[in-house]
Amino acid sequence: MMVAIAINALVICLLYFPEIHTEAKPNHFLHNLDHFFILIFLIEAIVKLVVLKPKGYFADGWNIFDFIIVVASIPSLLTSIPFFATHNYAVFTVLRLLRMVRLAKLIKFIPRMKMIMAGLGRALKASVFVMIALMFLNFILAIFTCHFYGEIAPQYFGDPAISAYTIFQLFTVEGWNEIPATLAQQADNDWLAGLTRFYFVIVVLMGGIFGMSLANAIFVDEMTMDNNQDLEKKIDGLYSEIEELKKMLIEIEK
Repeated sequence: MMVAIAINALVICLLYFPEIHTEAKPNHFLHNLDHFFILIFLIEAIVKLVVLKPKGYFADGWNIFDFIIVVASIPSLLTSIPFFATHNYAVFTVLRLLRMVRLAKLIKFIPRMKMIMAGLGRALKASVFVMIALMFLNFILAIFTCHFYGEIAPQYFGDPAISAYTIFQLFTVEGWNEIPATLAQQADNDWLAGLTRFYFVIVVLMGGIFGMSLANAIFVDEMTMDNNQDLEKKIDGLYSEIEELKKMLIEIEK
């Protein structure tokens, strides 16, 4: 089945080359081959449901994942039905995009994927409060910067939404030099230009250097942490047994 998924991914990729397939000049072979793979995945899901029964089938998280992808892919088959093919419904053009969802089936063949997903879950939980703090900092700085620089550089700080996006860019250390330089050039005097540069240095340090680095450090630390809870329990059990042995030895000596 992994080979079928890989071939289907290649077919989907080829369908997005204008030289190979367009709406005006469709490649019927690739188009039909794409739908053939949808049927294969659908039959696979049905067979598993019959053999394992719904309760056993949906007990496995990967089966639920596959089922969602298959169900999401089925509407794209409607574009092959003559009735729908002869009508220019925009909704069915959008449904064709669901073919890309099937590429996600490749994820489950990544080695140690369950451990990666477990690490990702731990990392998200550990870094959620840091990300909330960064969002709050972004919001405060966006309002503050919009107030002082909104009229000077509306393309960067014209309203709170644009300002928040620009501040986020600065957090990622993108445009950290160009944006302050643009504002400094429009300052009335050298003192204001220097103050503008100093302000944006503080913004980059707080959000980009310290904030994002802290979030990345926590995220990576949790991702790389081994799932050794069972080992810790065994070590705790050994400590308890050692303490009991010490007590027994002390009583024997007495």
